[in-house]
Amino acid sequence: MKKASYTAVFSAAAVVVLLLLAEAKVSVAVTCSPTQLSSCVSAITSSSPPSKLCCSKIKEQKPCLCQYLKNPNLKKFINTPNARKVASTCGTPFPKC
Repeated sequence: MKKASYTAVFSAAAVVVLLLLAEAKVSVAVTCSPTQLSSCVSAITSSSPPSKLCCSKIKEQKPCLCQYLKNPNLKKFINTPNARKVASTCGTPFPKC
């Protein structure tokens, strides 16, 4: 192969790698901690709307909700109509576990 061919192949490979890196999504592990939802207590226990902090924490903890629902001590707080309403208001569908 000629030097120009090597350069073209290398350049094409570099472009493909850059495109793949641009499309790669970085996943961040969530630390499941029900205390992170403490900002939602007032919205769940009353009819007050959830705060922005509450909504961001629900979205952050969404991967953990099924785990929380399996815990009998947490299930009685999370599996309530108000908790479902808060999740819906925050734009986070309630999980089907």
